[in-house]
Order: sequence, then C-alpha cells, then structure tokens
Amino acid sequence: MSTRDDNIATQEKAAERLNAGDVDAGVDIMFAPDAVDHDPAPFQEQGREGYRRFFHYLVGAFPDFTITPQRMVADDDTVAFAYTLTGTHQGEFEGLAATGRRIEVRGLQLGRFENGQIVERWGATDMAGLLSQLQA
Repeated sequence: MSTRDDNIATQEKAAERLNAGDVDAGVDIMFAPDAVDHDPAPFQEQGREGYRRFFHYLVGAFPDFTITPQRMVADDDTVAFAYTLTGTHQGEFEGLAATGRRIEVRGLQLGRFENGQIVERWGATDMAGLLSQLQA
C-alpha cells in the first residue's frame, strides 16, 4: 500500500523523467499496466501502453515539452494537480505540420493510485488554446 507522500513522489519522479525526454521510464514509473484513462486522446488505447504511445506522440510533436505542476492536492489514494505544458511545435500534431511556434497551455489531472501507480486518470488540457496557438 502506498501513502499520500509515496504517490506525490511517484508523480514528481515520473514528471522529471518525462520532462527529460525519457518517456518509457516516466510511463513505467507512473502508470499501472492496466491503468484506465477516463479522458484519453482520440488515438489512445487503454493501459500503460496507451500512455506510452501518447507521450511518444507528444515528444514527436514537441521534443522540448515540459509539464510544470502549478498546484498539487493529494489524499491517501489520489493526486490532483493543475499544470502548464510548454514546448516548441517541431513535428506533426493533430494534422498540423511543424510550425516552430512555442506553446503554453494549462491542464488538470486527477490520478487514483494503488500500490504507488496510477490505476485511473481523469484530466483535461486546453486543446482549443493549444491549437489556436499553432494556427495563429
């Protein structure tokens, strides 16, 4: 059984790996193999492999992406945080060829943890804001 502090540490360690471009390590740290995403990307299948595919896609489009937590709240089995996602559009994203534009968007995530990994996730990123920055 993991504690509130364990879950926060997992979230922070995984974000550190993802921000460093080590998608596989970040995903393996954070998500249980059968994790359920209640708000997946359109192409994202369920489970750890779905998250792996999503983050590889994100790195392909924004190789320098960074997720910066702005506010985090946690209890024994849940970590919720507001974040800012930044990066430079250097690869295809949502059908848009690379523009070289910098993006900065906000999002929210709520993760339910078991045994130190996310088993359920709910979340949203300001996709309309992101796409408007790429199409400006």
